[in-house]
Amino acid sequence: MPRGWTKTRAYDSHHFDADAWSVVTPRAGDVIIATAYKSGTTWMQQIVSQLVFEGAAPAALGELSPWVDLRVPPREVKRGMIEGLPSPRILKTHLPTTGLEYDENAKYIYVARDGRDAFMSLMNHYKNGNEAFYGALNGPGLKGAPLPTWEEACEGEGDEKLRALFDKWLNTPWGQHPWEEDGWPFWSLFYNMKTWWDARESKNIIFVHFSDLKKDLKGQMRRIAKFLNAPIDESKFDAQVTACTFESMKGNAASVAPLGGALWKGGAETFINKGTNGRWRNVLTKEQVKQYEQVAEKRLGKDCAKWLANGGDMNGRGCVIM
Repeated sequence: MPRGWTKTRAYDSHHFDADAWSVVTPRAGDVIIATAYKSGTTWMQQIVSQLVFEGAAPAALGELSPWVDLRVPPREVKRGMIEGLPSPRILKTHLPTTGLEYDENAKYIYVARDGRDAFMSLMNHYKNGNEAFYGALNGPGLKGAPLPTWEEACEGEGDEKLRALFDKWLNTPWGQHPWEEDGWPFWSLFYNMKTWWDARESKNIIFVHFSDLKKDLKGQMRRIAKFLNAPIDESKFDAQVTACTFESMKGNAASVAPLGGALWKGGAETFINKGTNGRWRNVLTKEQVKQYEQVAEKRLGKDCAKWLANGGDMNGRGCVIM
């Protein structure tokens, strides 16, 4: 069985400092949650926190589960934050496997979502970034071009603007990542997904789909707990599941959103937005939907593209209880 992967790419951009992982001393039991973006990252952080700390997390989620490869704060600040975390540490990455060193003693959870749904959520995230958001990403230490503001990204308003941005996102890479083919002005969802998919037979990785979490949160939490070797106390489990529902997380947005939502207009409740799928159906044209499906299959392959769109079983690595 093939295992692991090799880091071959340097990710440095308005968001990424991939080498920030160099300040992380691996610790047995580390849990690393990986997604492209807007695919259920915070949701999975909440789920894992509830499971490993048995419903009694020792800190707010943003403090307990840092995004290691985000380029702020500086590495030395990040080192102290990460070294001070209780075990098991819950670390977050948005890197593809080609940008991340493999740790055979960590447990990796990859969370995926239909790219059209991820795009819609990403644009809400982008549109609502405030001055502090752009100041952090485009401030000192930036490598490459700054992230354009929502207003600078393209002309138009409302759905017209979303359609124009979708075309650019689907067909244009960000300049710092010339090996990618899409993702502007962030990074490629397809490249990210494909690298993790290619590592799916590794013994210490599990795949979870956003749609499967929505269909059967309790069943998926049991599956994740089994993967993590986290015992379930049945007297507490229903409360843990409730704490991981969208309604509960929205009601406690300030404690689960990164930095308490300080980087977004409207705060944490803007970051924890709708948690729904299918909004793209009322925005994208039939031609755009067709092109998306063609591009997804070309860049991912048929099986991976199908799973990204639908979730479900992927030979024991997907949704079924193992």
